[in-house]
Amino acid sequence: MSIILQSTVGGFSAQFMRKLPQVEQAMREHGLEPSEFVISKDYASTATIPIMGPFFFSYSVFFGEETFSVTEPNDMVFLDYFFKRVLAVDDPPELPQRAGLMRRLFGWMAQAV
Repeated sequence: MSIILQSTVGGFSAQFMRKLPQVEQAMREHGLEPSEFVISKDYASTATIPIMGPFFFSYSVFFGEETFSVTEPNDMVFLDYFFKRVLAVDDPPELPQRAGLMRRLFGWMAQAV
């Protein structure tokens, strides 16, 4: 079975639907069951220009008792973000290493004049 999709704004794009099986396969390869996931798509805000409609969508992902939401401009940007999160399941989060104030000060002082 595949990911359950819900939308209050007319569904997901055709390109999204074509790429979704690849994402589901990657999920299975990482030990995740796609049928346990629900993706919901809604408008992120009301239309600022009534003729054009909203520029962003809110995507909520539910799995087990966990949930997260992101706001993206279109389905493919969201799917790329979701795919990267699926692939990151096995890897610990990367935190940027920045030298502290004292280390930067001593490094600056150790430079030749």
